[in-house]
Amino acid sequence: MTKRKKIALAVFAILLLVLSLPELLHQNEGKSTSKGSVSGGTLENGWLLPWSGENFRYFSPLSYFALDRGYAHHKVHQTVVEAYAACETSCPGIQFRIMESARCGGGRLWPHRTHQIGMSVDFMVPKIKNGQQYRWLDRLGVWHYLLSFDEKGRWSENVAIDFETMGKHILALDDAARKNGLRIKKVILKIDLKDDFYATKSGQAVRARGIYLAKALPKLVDDLHDDHYHVDFNIPAD
Repeated sequence: MTKRKKIALAVFAILLLVLSLPELLHQNEGKSTSKGSVSGGTLENGWLLPWSGENFRYFSPLSYFALDRGYAHHKVHQTVVEAYAACETSCPGIQFRIMESARCGGGRLWPHRTHQIGMSVDFMVPKIKNGQQYRWLDRLGVWHYLLSFDEKGRWSENVAIDFETMGKHILALDDAARKNGLRIKKVILKIDLKDDFYATKSGQAVRARGIYLAKALPKLVDDLHDDHYHVDFNIPAD
């Protein structure tokens, strides 16, 4: 390696470290305040979602450390963590991935139209191959958003979305949200995938609870929600 390349790598490493300092030094304490709407608002005192846990991990170090996209309202933080704890029992052996949420102070999160007040979280679809969890695609980081699944939730002949596990996770999120004074306001999943989701036992339970899955979406938004499911939470009015 040439001296110039070594210097460039050193500068790049230092830059990443500097960009990561807010996350490395962040302490979750106090209460968060969400102002405005998911598509136009701010977040005060956002809580940083965990980088990893027993059965989950944030999907991208670039998004988490450098781009400041792993924050949420403190009640959403607690909901996400408690739901994954419940999934250790309902989905033994499954490893989940959190995708993007919000900036520490909220606001615009390109290219998302929402995610502005810490009440929205993207979750990577779990995948299955020959009856077993398939995790190779989970390693793609931010490029995972560019994956395409067909109308039956298949990425390839043998790899497809595990709708049953996805439903169990949404049920766990609903249980945890209620314990933390929240409700699931909306779940966004590509419209063509809803029938296969509702065909599973857990999908039927999600429907029976009245958890709302978007019924119509603009084509661009619809096309982008095949590799992940977006969940909006809210604090119900007294």
